[in-house]
Amino acid sequence: MSRPPGGPGLAVVIDAPGVHRLVPHEPVPPGPGEALVRVHASGVCGSDREVYGGTRPEGYMRYPVVPGHEWSGTVAEVGEGVPEGLLGRKVVGEGFRNCQSCERCHTGDTTLCTAGYDETGFTRPGAMAPTLTLPARLLHVLPDDADLTAAALLEPAACVAAATLAAAPRPGERVAVVGAGALGLIAVQLLALSSPAELHVLEPRRERAELAREFGATGVVESAAGLEGRCDLVVEAAGAPGSARTAVSLARRGGRVVLTGIPAPGAAGLDPTALVTGRLTLHTVFGAPPTAWAHAVRAFGAGLLDLGALVTHELPLGAFPQAIELVGSGDPKVGKVLLRP
Repeated sequence: MSRPPGGPGLAVVIDAPGVHRLVPHEPVPPGPGEALVRVHASGVCGSDREVYGGTRPEGYMRYPVVPGHEWSGTVAEVGEGVPEGLLGRKVVGEGFRNCQSCERCHTGDTTLCTAGYDETGFTRPGAMAPTLTLPARLLHVLPDDADLTAAALLEPAACVAAATLAAAPRPGERVAVVGAGALGLIAVQLLALSSPAELHVLEPRRERAELAREFGATGVVESAAGLEGRCDLVVEAAGAPGSARTAVSLARRGGRVVLTGIPAPGAAGLDPTALVTGRLTLHTVFGAPPTAWAHAVRAFGAGLLDLGALVTHELPLGAFPQAIELVGSGDPKVGKVLLRP
């Protein structure tokens, strides 16, 4: 085993909705099969806002909790049974603590583990702390020259990879992405790799258009007018109240739609008649299974994903409330917000 990281540092703890504190952090020594990671950066997303605001669905979080499910870091210590070759390696890690023995886990659908929901940063201590201890089997090793700041976005990239794998894009198709936030811009990059004939992005904020085009979009529009019923494949990445219905409206008859966003309760529902008579294929994504993680990590390691361009703010852990405000501000100039221990 290596020497544990020095100094306790501070960690963010959310005790209840709207109540957080900074507490001294003591690294948790890794047990058998575990690794202790020195955290480089932790991303802040809408799910963290839900935890802090008390709006996350019941059963999908547990107070008190150290948040942080998007992260990157370096392995500092390993427990019994873990190869010492992991020491010093740059890594990211899956968040779902699946049981590995139920039917869903055996088929690779680890985010649907029937043992119950259990995820880093929601029901287990997360990465808004100097270190994180987790099962080593959940780690994905990065190239030695990987940019760890950019790598902190590999969790959302893995979720988008799950969507694109489900969508099975084919060269020459007309493709659309609904939403040009972090998920949507990652989707544009992954979908562009399949050589679509057209790759449209539906995004009302004009400030997002330039990045979308840089990443491979052939067009950025502010409304669905003119795209309805034209697209072979549509990926919804907004999670807005009406974005799922909008995504379906863009698909041609016999087309494919993948929903990734989770809207708030009361969102506009889908018309089953339109789904059936249009013979649409509808996929949904919840988290990312290992195959999607591997896909995202390979693409990142090969230089096919520019995640660093999405980072607009890097703040210290003590600025957690400000980070939450930035993420919820709706300001188009706010991209990905990272917290650094």
